[in-house]
Amino acid sequence: MKAARFVAQALLYVPLMVILGYFSTQPRFTDIAHGQALVRLSFSHAGARKVECRQRTPEELAKLPPNMRAAMDCPRERSPVKVEIEMDGRVIFAADVPPAGFTKDGASTIYRRLPVAAGKHRFVARLRDRPEGEFNYVHEESLDLAPGRAVVIDFNAAQGGFLFKG
Repeated sequence: MKAARFVAQALLYVPLMVILGYFSTQPRFTDIAHGQALVRLSFSHAGARKVECRQRTPEELAKLPPNMRAAMDCPRERSPVKVEIEMDGRVIFAADVPPAGFTKDGASTIYRRLPVAAGKHRFVARLRDRPEGEFNYVHEESLDLAPGRAVVIDFNAAQGGFLFKG
């Protein structure tokens, strides 16, 4: 009786294993088309305050409750972060990314997948994190992208700005 049970289990499990084995390798999946590479723009950065901090006058401080008497008045709202990615002289991505949070005081977060043709390209990444003015972070990089290769464009102000990884 035990032998019959093992044979029945094998008859059930072997086809299941074959089906799982087939679908774990077929159909072939690629997340980008043949002859293309992938550029990922991914970072989180807090823009500058929209309004500068100011010193409160003694009259203003006297009107406030004792526990709220901070000498500096610093509004929390931050400016949106403006980002541009240029490839070979043509802008392939541009966005004004608003700050997160109910009071708009958080970091601006962005993630974009940009499929591009494989080959040699010159990239220029620009970022402005102030309320107005020119871009205050600009980075140029020449890359030779092989088909199927992925490159991540990150941003870290402490490390000087844009970082191309991959």
